[in-house]
Amino acid sequence: MELNEIINRISLLRTKAGLSARELSMRIGKNEAYINRLESRKNFEPSVSVINDIAEACGSNLEEFFYYDVNQYKADKKIIELLKTVPESKKSAWIELLSNQR
Repeated sequence: MELNEIINRISLLRTKAGLSARELSMRIGKNEAYINRLESRKNFEPSVSVINDIAEACGSNLEEFFYYDVNQYKADKKIIELLKTVPESKKSAWIELLSNQR
C-alpha cells in the first residue's frame, strides 16, 4: 500500500468513526495537530504502531485497515465466517454458485 493510500485510509476510517482530526490525535497520544499534518501530507510516514493505534481508536484493526476494500471488509468477513460452518462436502457447490455470480 502506497503512502497516499494509507493517508486516505486514515481519513476514511476517522470520518466513518465520527472523529475530528484533533480528537483522533489526542486519542492516540499525539500532538493535537498530528492527524491534520498527516492528512495534509506534511512529510509524515506513520509507523505500523501508529497505524494500529489509529485503527483501534476508530473502532477497527490492522486487518481491516489494510484490507483491499475497506468498505466491504465487514461483509466479506461475515461471509468467510459463515463459509467456515459449511460442511466440506458442500463447499464445492458454494464455490460453483459464487463463481457463476460474476
